Amino acid sequence: MKIHDLITTTDKLAELCGRLSKSDFVAVDTEFMRENTYWPELCLVQIADENEAAAIDPLADGIDLTPLLDLMCENEEVLKVFHAGGQDVEIIVNLTGKTPHPVFDTQIAMMAISQSEQIGYANLVDTWLNIQIDKGARFTDWSRRPLTDRQIEYAIGDVTHLSKIFPKILKKLIKTDRGNWLNAEMDKLADASNYIIDPDKSWKRIRSPGRNPQVLGRLKALAAWREGEAQHKNIPRGRIMRDETLADIASHPPKQQRDLAKVRGLSAAWKDNDIGKRLMKVIADAEPLPKEEMPAKMKRGAPLGREGALVADLLKLLLKIRAREIDVAARLLTRADEMEALAAGVRDLQVLEGWRYDVFGKDALELVEGKLAFAVQNGKLKMTHIDDMQASMEESLAAE
Repeated sequence: MKIHDLITTTDKLAELCGRLSKSDFVAVDTEFMRENTYWPELCLVQIADENEAAAIDPLADGIDLTPLLDLMCENEEVLKVFHAGGQDVEIIVNLTGKTPHPVFDTQIAMMAISQSEQIGYANLVDTWLNIQIDKGARFTDWSRRPLTDRQIEYAIGDVTHLSKIFPKILKKLIKTDRGNWLNAEMDKLADASNYIIDPDKSWKRIRSPGRNPQVLGRLKALAAWREGEAQHKNIPRGRIMRDETLADIASHPPKQQRDLAKVRGLSAAWKDNDIGKRLMKVIADAEPLPKEEMPAKMKRGAPLGREGALVADLLKLLLKIRAREIDVAARLLTRADEMEALAAGVRDLQVLEGWRYDVFGKDALELVEGKLAFAVQNGKLKMTHIDDMQASMEESLAAE
């Protein structure tokens, strides 16, 4: 594989992207800094196909990333391969308003062909290539220039390894006929709405303090205000105010600005500074959350109770058994809250649809309905259908 020097000019970038646009896929990774900023600062982009690899310096004077961004977002013929690519995709969305498409994430794919829930990149490389990665350069300051040869070598290694691993994973997905299991997960990765922050919806990511419309109205207003302050100052939202502090103020709003000095999580300076004044105005202007915006109640059937909790535990045991039997990550099949809902009588669930129903949901439903039981065979825990057990017993009795 040909490894290029660090690309720092638009002409060299355009030439590279012109060649890569003829490839079936490209492996992509980024290095960025976001510890002290609201928006992640893109510091390096690494890209490779099966023949060549390069690192691109987005901080180089005069470089225009348009050829790269067009390859990512406009070229539908080239598959973009990431590993745990959520933050990489977020950066591209911030730059273009679009997500790369089509996309493939090797971390997600591993869930369909192994029991790995969230396999790290180093473990992925070790598993498929038997190569141990030197992690020494991982936490360096990628914004500092010039980059060292060690940094560039480490960064490019991420995509050269990935370009070799992807075809192997794809081959196994085809062999096991599990590619369609990943469609919904890959669609989520490629959905721009998952990355574009709407300040008016930012309150939904905070644990809601009850279902009081007045409290939730203040929570919505405060969260939107915090988002705007953080964006304007380009600092992490937590530097303005932590989630728990924001939720506490929504539940117990101070009556006067000087009362902010008593709020845990705020400095005493808020009692008479400008940001404290802006906060008090937001509280004063907040309106109750409209009925149509109230969060939906958790989808549940009857309360679980002791027996229902036992059924939920049996479902979790069944999930472990099935995930082990078919070598798939349990998380890809279903979640704990879904199994509790199933035990409580809810039937409108993802686990009871499509391929999930075929490989797990059908048996889970039969277990809830008393048609399935656990049995030990040759020292291993197995699932047995009640009808099969009865038939076996009848045959044994008849033979006697």
